[in-house]
Amino acid sequence: MDQRRRAIALYKELHRLGREYPDPAYNFHGKMRNLFERNRQLTDPQEIESALKLGEYIKQETLALYALRKYRHLRRMYPPTE
Repeated sequence: MDQRRRAIALYKELHRLGREYPDPAYNFHGKMRNLFERNRQLTDPQEIESALKLGEYIKQETLALYALRKYRHLRRMYPPTE
């Protein structure tokens, strides 16, 4: 039951993160949903754990992408100093 709760919480977090995804043509929500549906039938705890780790990795990479986007925006706001 603990893995189920973790999976649901991860899905919710990724869904919230996907709202601000910079490229609408990428279809972040659709791809995320397909990944979760594909892994729905997993029963082995080790396979479930590896799928959850992949989801956590995707979450961290998405957060890094947002931080990079924010940094680039701030950098464009100020003129270069030379």
